[in-house]
Amino acid sequence: MNLYQHFRKEEHHFIDQVLEWREAVKTQYCPKLTDFLDPREQEIVRLVIGHDEDVNISFFGGASFVERQRALLYPPYFQPEQEDFAIALFAVCYPSKFVSLEHRQVLGSLMSLGLKRGKFGDILIKDEHIQLLVAKEVADYVRLHLEMIGKTKISLEEKPLTDIIILEEQWNEATITVSSLRLDTLLSQAFHVSRQKTQSLIENGLVKVNWKVVEQAHFECKEGDTLSVRGFGRCKIFSIDGKTKKEKWRVHIGTQK
Repeated sequence: MNLYQHFRKEEHHFIDQVLEWREAVKTQYCPKLTDFLDPREQEIVRLVIGHDEDVNISFFGGASFVERQRALLYPPYFQPEQEDFAIALFAVCYPSKFVSLEHRQVLGSLMSLGLKRGKFGDILIKDEHIQLLVAKEVADYVRLHLEMIGKTKISLEEKPLTDIIILEEQWNEATITVSSLRLDTLLSQAFHVSRQKTQSLIENGLVKVNWKVVEQAHFECKEGDTLSVRGFGRCKIFSIDGKTKKEKWRVHIGTQK
């Protein structure tokens, strides 16, 4: 059976990486810790590793509710502990009475440090509180070099994971009908904007499917996909429930602003 036929072409490179991780655990007989993975990458790891008797997998990103998590692949003898995932939690200290900071500003400042996105987990924002989850191997570097977010001077204070901000994921659920499962068509219905507008957003690189930019309006979406549009929010396809009498697709979705 060809493993790759079950995945999109753009995912094949990541599959190769997972296979290398699996082989390393088998040959070296020791654990392998990955960078932070988005939910789609986590699903690929689960599917590729499958029920391999020689390699187990666990995921952790700082708390049970976070999206981005590190994967630990390990031989059967190994018993993973929370510390094995090597995650640091930072609170962002800034003049919250005078300044409001947004997720995109925080992420932009982190990415300007020159580190891979995979070294950072979720960015947690609740009221005026902001926390960052960071791979421990770069924690000292981040603490030393992240001094500004936007034009605001900040400092970082390391906290135990038990102090993490608790966020609850909430989706506004609905059932929509669409003429096709094209990306532009689904986004148009989900966010109540014209297809011309969604096509423009897609072509300008403002749309992601499963955390990766997609610039083709005709891209076909699948059940389980998470779509995000800069400035509009996110949409998750919970299920594709067949066709109506008028040959339109009935799709159960959730949206977040």
